[in-house]
Amino acid sequence: MPPDHQSLVDALRGSVPSYSFEFFPPKDDAGEAVLWQTIADLEPLEPTFVSVTYGAGGTSQERTVRITARIAEQTRMRPVGHLTLVAQTRGEIESVLKQYAASGVDNVLALRGDPKGGPRAPWESHPDGMDHALDLVELASGLGGFRIGVAAFPEGHPDAKSLQHDAEVLVAKAEAGAEYAITQLFFRATDYFSLVERVRAMGCDMPIVPGIMPILNFAQVARMAELSGAELPREVLDEVEPIQDDQAAVRSKGIELATTLCRDLLAGGAPGLHFITLNRSKATREIFDSLRSDGLV
Repeated sequence: MPPDHQSLVDALRGSVPSYSFEFFPPKDDAGEAVLWQTIADLEPLEPTFVSVTYGAGGTSQERTVRITARIAEQTRMRPVGHLTLVAQTRGEIESVLKQYAASGVDNVLALRGDPKGGPRAPWESHPDGMDHALDLVELASGLGGFRIGVAAFPEGHPDAKSLQHDAEVLVAKAEAGAEYAITQLFFRATDYFSLVERVRAMGCDMPIVPGIMPILNFAQVARMAELSGAELPREVLDEVEPIQDDQAAVRSKGIELATTLCRDLLAGGAPGLHFITLNRSKATREIFDSLRSDGLV
């Protein structure tokens, strides 16, 4: 926990933009060693918080909880524990929340999660589970002691009836106890600001933190965007497609585009930036250093 013990939502509502980092649970011990090196590299930047995701289809829960707890116990960074509904009973989800609480993790990100077949696969209900992130927000809020964040989708959740309905769902989560949101990856600042406008028009002032993923590997990001429902805009493709076979050039261009997006978001009033690191620190640090040299973070 940061030394001032300021709550996460208070930090997101502050006058200084927040910055935070997202990690994913590695599949093996070698991957975990890389992750802890990345955490060590990024800790000196004193992020507002860091988060650890679940693996696809709700896998890796045990490793996620263990890594999140270790961050709480062995670093000065504030961890946010991810929690999903995939293939879990209500009792199992309550157990994970209690594990977080016992480890000193009182910030959680309440997500439905992707089906085991992937983000575009049909949702499979668990007979003793829950089906919506709203249910999870209500559960965590009812248990007490947690500050709750949720996901937001600048281009709309793939299952949403419309952008307006998607915003209404986000507002319902806020009314159920969620205090802030972190967005899915996106590539146009206008998509983010349009989401914020829809939510504000309904009287909801929850901080909505943009999620940032630089294009370092064109095929990988294109696939992630496709699965998540995010669009790789034509203006981005025009920059990247001509150089897609030159890995170094793609990386350089991806960092340039992400840095520009970050500048536009902060200039437009975004409360901070949430970097999806893919467990590597170098690109994130390069973007961060550029923003810091501009006096933006």
